[in-house]
Amino acid sequence: MRSFKNFLKLIVLFLTLAPGMAWAQLNGNYALSGKVNDDHGQPLIGTTVTIKGTSNSTSTDSTGKFTLQTNARLPFTLVFSAVGYQTQEFLIRNVNSAVNVQLSTQALLINEVVVTASRREEKLLRSPVAIEKLSITALKQSPGPSFYDALENVKGVQMTTTSITMKVPNTRGFNSPNNFRFMQLADGVDMQSATLGVPLGNAIGPTELDIASIEITPGAAAALYGTNAINGLSNLFTKDPFKTQGLSFYHRTGINHVDGIGVSPSAINETAIRFAKAWNDKFAFKVNASYLTGTDWQSNTRKDQNPGNLKTANPAYPELTSANNAAYDGWNKYGDDALAGSNTVSIKGVVVDGVARPNLTVARTGYNEVDLVDPKVTNLKLDGTLAYKITPNTQLSYTYRYGNMDGVFQRGNKISLNGASVQNHKVELKGSDFLVRAYESIENTGKSFNVKPLADNLDLNHASNSVWGTTYKNALTAYGNANGGLTSANLAAATQAARAAADAGRVEPGTQAFTDLRQTIIGINNWDIKSSLIPNAPVTGGAALVQKSKMYNAEAQWDLTKHVKVIDLLVGADVRVYSITPDGNNFVDFTRSIADRNTPLADGSFGENVIYKKYGAFTQVTKTFFDEKLKLFGSVRWDYNPYFDPKFTPRLAAVYSPNTNHNFRFTFQNGYRFPSLFEALSYVNNGRVKRVGSLEFINDGLGYLNNSYTQQSVTAFNAAVKAQSTTGDDATALANRNLLQVADLPKARPEQITSFEVGYKGIFFDNKIFLDIDAYANRYNGFLGQVQVFVPNGATVGSDAAVLAMLDINRDPTTATATNAASNGQSRYRVYTNAKNVYNNYGSSAGLSYNFYRRYTVSGNVSFNKLKAQQTSDIFVTGFNTPEWSGNFSFGNREVVKNLGFNVVYKWQQSYLWESPLVTGNVPAIHTVDAQVTLRVPDYYATFKIGATDIFNKRYIQYAGGPTIGGIYYASVTLDGLLSGK
Repeated sequence: MRSFKNFLKLIVLFLTLAPGMAWAQLNGNYALSGKVNDDHGQPLIGTTVTIKGTSNSTSTDSTGKFTLQTNARLPFTLVFSAVGYQTQEFLIRNVNSAVNVQLSTQALLINEVVVTASRREEKLLRSPVAIEKLSITALKQSPGPSFYDALENVKGVQMTTTSITMKVPNTRGFNSPNNFRFMQLADGVDMQSATLGVPLGNAIGPTELDIASIEITPGAAAALYGTNAINGLSNLFTKDPFKTQGLSFYHRTGINHVDGIGVSPSAINETAIRFAKAWNDKFAFKVNASYLTGTDWQSNTRKDQNPGNLKTANPAYPELTSANNAAYDGWNKYGDDALAGSNTVSIKGVVVDGVARPNLTVARTGYNEVDLVDPKVTNLKLDGTLAYKITPNTQLSYTYRYGNMDGVFQRGNKISLNGASVQNHKVELKGSDFLVRAYESIENTGKSFNVKPLADNLDLNHASNSVWGTTYKNALTAYGNANGGLTSANLAAATQAARAAADAGRVEPGTQAFTDLRQTIIGINNWDIKSSLIPNAPVTGGAALVQKSKMYNAEAQWDLTKHVKVIDLLVGADVRVYSITPDGNNFVDFTRSIADRNTPLADGSFGENVIYKKYGAFTQVTKTFFDEKLKLFGSVRWDYNPYFDPKFTPRLAAVYSPNTNHNFRFTFQNGYRFPSLFEALSYVNNGRVKRVGSLEFINDGLGYLNNSYTQQSVTAFNAAVKAQSTTGDDATALANRNLLQVADLPKARPEQITSFEVGYKGIFFDNKIFLDIDAYANRYNGFLGQVQVFVPNGATVGSDAAVLAMLDINRDPTTATATNAASNGQSRYRVYTNAKNVYNNYGSSAGLSYNFYRRYTVSGNVSFNKLKAQQTSDIFVTGFNTPEWSGNFSFGNREVVKNLGFNVVYKWQQSYLWESPLVTGNVPAIHTVDAQVTLRVPDYYATFKIGATDIFNKRYIQYAGGPTIGGIYYASVTLDGLLSGK
């Protein structure tokens, strides 16, 4: 065994040194080699070794060794830096200098540097805003199966998991699975999907082997980063191919669904590879690839969000509650959307115990999400970078990134992603005081589909609502006739029998007929189904999500400090252009008529591309006073979108540091958010409820802005009619007309935030304790959200015809009856618009880390977030969607004994109310424990890790309608630094 081990070392040494020796001979360079240990004499991995005053650098491998090729003139100084250790310098006098360095532990973060807070390097302790940094060491110590899971442990961060492949962070309230307010960057590239409108940082971002660090800024960052960052941002940095070279390999195998509830125990596998090489400190490249497969978490909560006592159900039928609710609307069931007033029929003439009852509202049966969505998911990531140093401090690079993924995410409805892909092309020129970057993002949703129209059309293929309702009523009547009439005792059984009769012949999950029809529907890009009202729609209807777009972004910044001298001055500008290919179903060419927008042209297209633009520029001034104890920041940003007036965003901040260990800060900033692409320009052709963007011109010819009633008032109106009349007659309807509220939706404007923040960062007891506290108050004006409104077809709000059109029985055009006049029916729209109220939220967070003995560290954080109660209701529910209290506690030691470390994390959050157009309900409290043990084997460049998240498998949900998450138990191996030339 020993001889084999020595042989393996010899082979690795040869492969490592041979390329370096060859290049040294060709270029006249020489190579410096050495080793870096920690203060316990153990090899220190990942130490950056830099020639002082240059960008020529490398890093140590898993044995602590490094090799640095240079042609620098002697003497010069090497600088050794590593996270958690004091930086050290070493003078090189000749090429034969023995370079053996020992770094001393520097507990916590006294000299940690960040760039995100001010778009330039500064000490974390003196940042003008709240900021957190996860170094490569912290990421490796995280018990999460992926580096992205480590974000869940960051102070103030709330993670929303919609799928194994998709995790969406948020800070300081107003959370949503498609978070438009929190920006995700990867090496400066925006990871927000253009048309899907969801951040994809963990799905298409860096691989496990290439991530270097993550910086998170909770709270408004729009003053420097533009209109998508009013709730904060995360910035993912990857490894520099000049500094981190060699071949690395990673594999993780895990298991989830261990309890077998709903799904058998399933394997999760992820494999990644990275190779980087540099020559002569001039040219370098790196390539990365990773592939993940697994069985996704499933959304299968059967909770009824439309219980019988609600106005949208049947409060006049106390017999029909709980499991017998005829208007059941399940959290994770689709096609039964009674709470939203969709997928229902109204049954007239119900007599119970000889007494006439109001109209009975009955929801279509629908289908469970688990029967509609394939839980098998994959995620492929590929990227490569070519870098060339024009001068020692000026680098030109090109990066290509490709991500392909499956999974589920929630927008207005659930979307099943199948083979959705995003490509990035980035060119960047970076110098010591300037940066120019341009990139293109190309999106294609592949074979994805929308879950709701799939469920709707599966039911409608069996029977239209009117036919299904007639069958239901006839069966209900027949049951009564056969059982001596309907009574309180048999009403529940009667409604169940009526549903069974109406559903007879419906395709059922698990049958070939269901599989075939499902496959047909998800392949058609038209969500309507053929009927007398929509004669040109496909016979089966469709559910395919076909979205293709390109986004072009160019930006530059220039640090003018050395030219101005009296102040630190940074200026920058950016431009972004979206180009969307209209598909006739989600995005349309608005220059075409309303009648033609959803119809393909002769060439198969749906018209000209849709263009959406925005421009921005900023300047930032920094100045220190009183021997640099006081640092003042001032910045202003200008943003322009052709659909809105220009907006100016200021930020003022002060940091006072009486000494290096204690830092107090105060920040005021304003921010704006233009509607995202989907919020601005969507035109979703989901016939029963059309979803439309916020731009005013979309309203032309439709009338939803100023000729509509609010959904809440229509619900109250119909509830009153039902309570006062057993027939729902027109006279009763007209007598309750005052309950209807005209929506009168405002002209869309950018969302605005005004934010105040104070904070403190301090280090105590010889750098053993780190304390970080912040408090904030935010004020939102013009909050953007969705409201559903009802438009009376061919009538003006306030008229008798408009009032009668709001009756449930007049959902579609009707003919006259003995009690009701003919009606043109109603059209329903879900509109992106601004809230009328101003919203205030406030909160605080605190984090503490204590390195109490050798490398043992305990840390914890707690966060508080609160929305101030409103005195008046708004036109839509904004959805704060954030627990009041949350936090975590960790205990670990990265090296208990030689090369062996561990970490344990306890996470908790209070229960809270989640509100959204799709699902509203209470999210129970969460208490989980994660743990990991890591073993390094430096001789083989290997690191082994075993761990688990939610180690006790206490199943939980993170948001209403989301998947039920349980434990993941995994083992991984990493081989790092092979062929690195060290």
